[in-house]
Amino acid sequence: MNSSSKSEQEIGLEPVVTQPPLVSVSVSFPKFTRRVLILGVGPLARDLCQTLLSKRTGFTEVVGFLDKDASRVGERLVNPSIIGTYDQLFEIAERYQVHTVAVCLEDRRAVLPVQTLLDMKAMGRDVVDGHYLYEEESGRISIDHLKPSALIFSTGFRRRLVTMLLKRCLDVLVAIVGIVALVPLVLLLSIFIKLDSSGPVFYRQMRVGLRGRPYMIWKFRSMRQDAEQSGARWATSEDPRVSRVGRWIRKWRLDELPQLINVMRGEMSLVGPRPERPVFVQELRNTIPYYDLRHTVRPGITGWAQTRFRYGASKEDSHVKLQYDLFYVKNLSLALDLRIVIHTVKVMLMGEGAR
Repeated sequence: MNSSSKSEQEIGLEPVVTQPPLVSVSVSFPKFTRRVLILGVGPLARDLCQTLLSKRTGFTEVVGFLDKDASRVGERLVNPSIIGTYDQLFEIAERYQVHTVAVCLEDRRAVLPVQTLLDMKAMGRDVVDGHYLYEEESGRISIDHLKPSALIFSTGFRRRLVTMLLKRCLDVLVAIVGIVALVPLVLLLSIFIKLDSSGPVFYRQMRVGLRGRPYMIWKFRSMRQDAEQSGARWATSEDPRVSRVGRWIRKWRLDELPQLINVMRGEMSLVGPRPERPVFVQELRNTIPYYDLRHTVRPGITGWAQTRFRYGASKEDSHVKLQYDLFYVKNLSLALDLRIVIHTVKVMLMGEGAR
């Protein structure tokens, strides 16, 4: 027996046994990177991982996923793979120095490792709901697997009287100033529209507003007069029904200016979810969960979805846009409105395509 082994036995120490790694993948992280471990492998878990990876800021790293089925360890879901099971949560969190555990389990009652998560929380690690982290990182609310209780008991959806009064006062003030200041531009656009194609200068159409009440929206006519002779259709970014002048005013968002009249009348706000037509609302509320929540605030000339998503021209696009609309409804504030207005002005000045 060598001297080192002898000294260990003499002082009563156990021999050091090197444990094999839990997984064969070696991962190194930058010093200031937030390391996220995702608990679950369902749609929310994958969507969250894709959102975190798409940001590419270098400050967040997804360690991997945990599943209850040990036979799936090593399976690659998005970019990271399944690196362990729920009962290895604490061990894996220690090994990878995890900062945040995102709980994305569809049924938490049967499999949620409550005691381990509580211990990790007490030790200073973040334990967050997957829906909350997805909302925080993506700017939208995942609705497909969201239970009503998550919305009912959330901290959002507040309607402070002062905030709503200030929002309405700003709407009226900006609408009055805008209508007066834009008279020369309105006259000029009216001439161009009349010279370009036959038909009225303004276009009125029924939309669904606050609390589901219908109202008539005002716009500069940007399509041919016979654009819907065959019935209502979704508008597209390269719609052939758009006139020459219409394509130009859509690019610079000028077709929306007459909606300042709707703002003055209290039917719309400067910022809010874009209003939809009744024929499409009836169809969408039957297929998209929580769709009518967007009608709990006044519709807007511009909105959060318009600053974050491309031109919406289908049911699928409406599904994504609703996620952004619900984020706005939940987090409504004057600061968020200001952020949206600044971005909208930037888009108008740069002419980054119609929405």
